Amino acid sequence: MSASLQRGINAFKEQIDAPVASFFSSCVRCGLCANACLFHTETGDPKYTPIHKLEPLRRVWQQNYTFWGRFAKALGLSRAVTDDELGEWETLVYDSCTMCGRCSMVCPVGNDIAYMIRKMREGMAAAGHAPEGLIGASQRAVTIGSPMGVKLPALQAQIRHTEQETGLKIPVDVEGAEYMLLLSSMEIMNFPEFIGAIAKILKQAGVSWTIASEAFEATNSGIQIGVSEIAAELVERVVAAAEKLKVKGVISPECGHAYMAIRWEGPNLIGRPYSFRVVHIMELLDELREQGRLKTTGKESQRLTYHDPCQVARRGGVVKQPRNLLNMVAEDFVEMPETGTMNWCCGAGGGVSANERADEIRLKAFNRKKKQLDAIRPDAIVSACSNCRIYLEDGLEEYGMDMPVLSLTETIAEHLAGTEQTGSKE
Repeated sequence: MSASLQRGINAFKEQIDAPVASFFSSCVRCGLCANACLFHTETGDPKYTPIHKLEPLRRVWQQNYTFWGRFAKALGLSRAVTDDELGEWETLVYDSCTMCGRCSMVCPVGNDIAYMIRKMREGMAAAGHAPEGLIGASQRAVTIGSPMGVKLPALQAQIRHTEQETGLKIPVDVEGAEYMLLLSSMEIMNFPEFIGAIAKILKQAGVSWTIASEAFEATNSGIQIGVSEIAAELVERVVAAAEKLKVKGVISPECGHAYMAIRWEGPNLIGRPYSFRVVHIMELLDELREQGRLKTTGKESQRLTYHDPCQVARRGGVVKQPRNLLNMVAEDFVEMPETGTMNWCCGAGGGVSANERADEIRLKAFNRKKKQLDAIRPDAIVSACSNCRIYLEDGLEEYGMDMPVLSLTETIAEHLAGTEQTGSKE
């Protein structure tokens, strides 16, 4: 057995905790998870059945932690997991799973398959079976601070542009602010309007906030590739910055996996609770709405629908908030079939978007989203995840669908009441 394979098998063993063991023990092989996975439904290929993607991990569990499995192994009646086999499974684990959790929702015995995929990726990465794109993103996140290689000067340039455009001061490294805003690299480079939208909204609501120059990146590629040490290091950077600036809360931006990583995974990764609270931007905006501090005027006349980011809605429970906000600014809002916690993934989460070789299967799987849209025929899609926005646009272009994809935060900002007052410098 090679050293890398041994590391991978050892990592598999380390990841087999009580939940994983109970999930494998209770799986009845019913196959219901297959019909919940867009990679299976749009290809019809049984290899994309979610529980099948975990087969190497299941065998390691069986051969090392069950009586009959150990018995068969001792007699040479079971086949050990090989390096070639892990190589074959790499594309299943990384290319055809976004860890969206829809399969977990339909499991009749309550198995969290997405949780198990996350555990399996730990072993895959340790064995050297991870996509080059995710390896590079993880290395850049550790050494540069951003998976896309976005450095502080790039953010500072966008901040200067936003200040010139909006007339508002973008606070950086302000100690004692109520909130510290995180940004994904995509928002900095692809959707910098998000920064201006936040500035306008929080100005109107009277919320003090800041961006930390030492930890502005929200994306956690350690979660995506499956290396807890990297994931913990990236979370610790955010925690250290928030504690240094003495903020009361941290805002996760329009990014699904960033929200899951910092809100739900973070405290477990670093082994201690936060001294601040974490909210998704949708949660904060809805709180401001409830408090009467978010005031809008006018409504969009075009027919709008909302795409629920998996990690925000299904895994994070933020379902009502974006709809409350949309109803403030949408005259004709229509739901897709199978929406909310059962919404279909855009196909690019969980690091799939960082993996170029997955483009073909990802775009094929997008046909599931096309079916949702064809059922209601909206004029535009609104979402609250920058990664979803980019890859919704990509899929729409692939299928010849002329339909803009909008940011909910930016749409709210466009309808703020009294925005003419924000033109003066603070």
